[in-house]
Amino acid sequence: MNRYANAEKLKELKLKANRLPLDPGVYIMKNNKGEIIYIGKAKALKNRVTQYFGSGNQHTEKVMRMVSNVDDFEYIICDSEFEALILENSLIKQNKPKYNILLKDDKGYSYVKISKEKWPRISTAKMTDKSGEYIGPFNSGFIVKETVAEAKKIFKLPDCNRNFDTISKPCLNFHIGLCEAPCKGKISHSDYMETIEAAKEFIKRGDIEGISIESLEEKMLNAAENLQFETAARLRDRINAIKKIREKQKVVRISHKSQDVIATALLGEKACVAVISFRNYRLNDKQHYFVEGFLDKAAVYSEFLQQYYLEKADIPTRILIDCENDYSLTEKWLTEKSGHKVSFIVPKSAEPLKLLEMCLNNAAENLSEKTEQTGREMSALNELRTLLGLSTTPSYIESYDISNTAGSENVAGMIVFKDGKPYKPAYKRFKIKSFIGQDDYRSMAEVLERRFTEYEEGTDPYFKNLPDLILLDGAKGQINAVIPVMQKYGIDVPIFGMVKDSKHRTRAIATTGGDISIKSNRRCFTLITKIQDEVHRFAIGYHKKLQSKNMLKSELLEIEGVGKAKAEALFKHFGSIKKIKAADISQLTVVKGISEAIANNIKNYFIN
Repeated sequence: MNRYANAEKLKELKLKANRLPLDPGVYIMKNNKGEIIYIGKAKALKNRVTQYFGSGNQHTEKVMRMVSNVDDFEYIICDSEFEALILENSLIKQNKPKYNILLKDDKGYSYVKISKEKWPRISTAKMTDKSGEYIGPFNSGFIVKETVAEAKKIFKLPDCNRNFDTISKPCLNFHIGLCEAPCKGKISHSDYMETIEAAKEFIKRGDIEGISIESLEEKMLNAAENLQFETAARLRDRINAIKKIREKQKVVRISHKSQDVIATALLGEKACVAVISFRNYRLNDKQHYFVEGFLDKAAVYSEFLQQYYLEKADIPTRILIDCENDYSLTEKWLTEKSGHKVSFIVPKSAEPLKLLEMCLNNAAENLSEKTEQTGREMSALNELRTLLGLSTTPSYIESYDISNTAGSENVAGMIVFKDGKPYKPAYKRFKIKSFIGQDDYRSMAEVLERRFTEYEEGTDPYFKNLPDLILLDGAKGQINAVIPVMQKYGIDVPIFGMVKDSKHRTRAIATTGGDISIKSNRRCFTLITKIQDEVHRFAIGYHKKLQSKNMLKSELLEIEGVGKAKAEALFKHFGSIKKIKAADISQLTVVKGISEAIANNIKNYFIN
């Protein structure tokens, strides 16, 4: 359903929302199947719910999608906003609505695996089987990974799959003091098994602080006195590794016993929320979650905090967070839930700020990997949004260009830029069919009509969604030619032209009223230039390909007995002149209309 088609429904919903009371409560949005798609709370129901149906141009794309699917809504009045918060949490937990943040914990349990083989290896695992001995389960995959890494460093265990029953050249880990090199025969099997047992005890203990350096030093001295120099050296290296790891841990240890650190990185409407947990004064876990449809951190946290702590049993006494906001309701809820005072703090002093910076860097790194785009591209799209006065950042842009030579081989190209980058799977080519000759305005109108017909009636997945923005290669004339087509189909998508100067360089963005200069907006200018150059390259490339193909077909017409229909059939069957030249008589006569005599003429033509 397009935005014009559901205008009556939005009007009806707005009228219903205007009749709501100004009391606190919970509102429940439903689709036309009666399914709950969103649940929210409000301090004043009327004020909050009317915003959905009266201010669409201020919403994110996610909220607009949700609103377009709302067929009806219900509400529950509460005595206070806090009561509404509790009810909202309960209803979200029960119904898991599509458009609420639903944080999926797909990590499951983690284990430490000790493989069952002559020379056992220690590794992390997500599940158990008969191939190993397992320590666990652990809730935190991060803790398991860190523990295994610490065990390998302390006990100098191998991190490879070599066969230790044969002597081979040791790897780099041996040379930098991280492995005893059983592959080189530097440690006996009995000593190796003793080391594995010590590593297992360390992992089961789960805390490096519990290891007594004094006890290890005493064992080292006894080994040296008994002339067991290799054992003494092994214990010495173990002591040094423990000391180094303890020093490293001091960097991320904190002065507050129990706290979470939460920070968010944003790129347009995409966000990554990172949570770093500290328990008993040391780093306990790291997690990150991806969410969409938010323009600022306050909006993210209004939903995220509730969903994150809803299932948590271990709630810290304080939460460091990177956004000033009113957290009093959430503090009250978590205090009641945990049985101890919980405080949200936007840090100002050095240690908490350092922790928050570490958390934010984690969020930014994960978001960069997830979106595979740079801040520069997102900045260009945001700049374009501001320049054109768009309601949302245009993450999906379609662009069109016409190409012909004096009206012959009249074609068009459509390209797509997704999140500031070319999205080539969605590129499309069009042959102009409705007329013969050169008329760029009519050509553009035909192409957009065919595109929107596909949107309403076709099956192509790349045509089933509308773009956030349409850019035409051309000025006001192209825009005016297309607007009647968009009105015919009720398409509400911003449309602009891209104008070049006398040297065919991008100069401005065209509107129905005039041009908008973009040269002073450096990143936006670069983006528009890339789009204009790419759509021109794609359209003209298709045009030249058809020209070349027709020239080759024309060459076939020189052969006696080959007319236009037979030339088309030959080209359709073989795909190129090169393959036609290489074909033998029997292969040529397979083509409809090609007799043995004509096949001989073709062979003789290319031989001569």
